[in-house]
Amino acid sequence: MNEVSPSAETEKVNLLGMSRSKMEAWLVSIGEKPFRAQQILKWIHHTGVDDFNDMSNLGKALRAKLSEIAEIRPPLVERQLDSVDGTRKWAVQVGGGNLVETVFIPDGDRGTLCVSSQVGCSLDCSFCSTGKQGFMRDLTAAEIIGQVWLALKSFDAFQSGKGRVVTNVVMMGMGEPLLNFDNVVDATSLMMDDFGYGLSKRRVTLSTSGVVPMLDKLGDVSEVSLAVSLHAPNDALRNELVPINKRYPIAELLAACKRYLDKQADRHRVVTVEYTLIAGVNDRLEHAHELAEVLRVLPCKINLIPFNPFPLSDYQRPSKTAISKFWQILNDAGYVTTVRTTRGDDIDAACGQLAGLVQDRTRRSERYRRQAEEQTQTIRLV
Repeated sequence: MNEVSPSAETEKVNLLGMSRSKMEAWLVSIGEKPFRAQQILKWIHHTGVDDFNDMSNLGKALRAKLSEIAEIRPPLVERQLDSVDGTRKWAVQVGGGNLVETVFIPDGDRGTLCVSSQVGCSLDCSFCSTGKQGFMRDLTAAEIIGQVWLALKSFDAFQSGKGRVVTNVVMMGMGEPLLNFDNVVDATSLMMDDFGYGLSKRRVTLSTSGVVPMLDKLGDVSEVSLAVSLHAPNDALRNELVPINKRYPIAELLAACKRYLDKQADRHRVVTVEYTLIAGVNDRLEHAHELAEVLRVLPCKINLIPFNPFPLSDYQRPSKTAISKFWQILNDAGYVTTVRTTRGDDIDAACGQLAGLVQDRTRRSERYRRQAEEQTQTIRLV
């Protein structure tokens, strides 16, 4: 078997984001036994080791070899912000002056980590701060799983014996996960791998705005829990809020969600339908009744998300009364319906507020800033 001969010019391979199958294949390619992947994965993801010399059950020659051709390189934390409610947000460097944001939300013995998948977002949902920043690139698998690794490091969870700090991971941060398919699948497989983070498939959730072809593909390779950003009960309104709906309308999206569930071995799985309530836009009682009807075709539960304001948006948060009435209609219709509690809004960590710093290649952020400036000048003239 031919071994890879490292050279000074060869960029080191970052093992942080490698799934088990890819690491096994890579080890074979350098003349090593595939079972070494399990040992290396445990060192990286169970104990937080990033130095091959500390991997004591690997031979000295292998450690030296790995040090020469590979590395374990997480992204760097630019800053950390802590909310009064216990929420913690990190701005993470991903090169080129770009930052993405990751949020940890504690809730009793549950700790949910909201992870980003892209620098900015390639979509442009009207109620989301991330979309207003435009898009630069997809994150690598190492940059995605690195957010989990950094969160555990931040809480000293690898070595402290505190038990599992991160009990749930949601791919609901910056970006559309299904438009970064391969890297997201590799990262989520590590989250669920017993030699990775060992999370249950019910505790790793991927949220999509509705990229139907990739959703069908996902069902063939993954068992993650599925959440869908619906936000409207009809195509006319969803076209305004979630522009990808013009390509994949609601009926097609819900049919794809049903196909995803049909591919799962667990026949009791349901889809979480996310619905951001925006005052005067999609929070009327008729919207609630329409939503209850349109979702009859899909085994689901509903998560209502009161809109969280951010700069460059004129949308408003609904009143508590409006939220309560909307919830009551869905509940009476037989749906398990929850209202997401706003967490971390004092550090702009609430749902829809993640922004980071994006070197926007789409120039979308420049367009939104210009529109906001023109509106401000018009108001002043009036």
